[in-house]
Parts: sequence; structure tokens; C-alpha cells
Amino acid sequence: MIKIDNLTKRYGKTVAVDNLCLHIRKNECVALLGLNGAGKSTLLNAIAGVWKPDYGSIEIDGVDVTNMPEYQRAQSLRRVFQ
Repeated sequence: MIKIDNLTKRYGKTVAVDNLCLHIRKNECVALLGLNGAGKSTLLNAIAGVWKPDYGSIEIDGVDVTNMPEYQRAQSLRRVFQ
């Protein structure tokens, strides 16, 4: 399960993700769709731990990983780039 609450990420004055809440249950399939610059990659990088959000929290399987480094999250996550 992935639980994201009030996630916000800014790059300078540009808001990439603004107060996003997303709860994905176990065995649920989710697709992210949007125009260039909509925040899809920013969201996936936040989940993977590439960067910390400015605000909000991220839980994976009930564990708060918001401040956990990327290498520790890698044990629980897999990413496939297109």
C-alpha cells in the first residue's frame, strides 16, 4: 500500500505537485496520466525517495518513508522507466 497525504514539491517558484493526496491499496493498479510538466515524474521520484517533499508525507506498507533515503526504499520498491 502507498499512502500519500498533502504532498507538495516546488522547484523555486514553480509548484510541481500541490497538496496531493493519493491512497493506493495492495494489488491495485494505477496509471498516471497528464501533460508534460503535470508532475507525474515528480510524484514518482518522491515515492522512490529521489527527493524529499516540501510538505506532506509518504507511507509504504504502513511505514512512514518521507525522510527515508532512496537506497533504503529500494528494498520495497521497483521502478521501470519507459
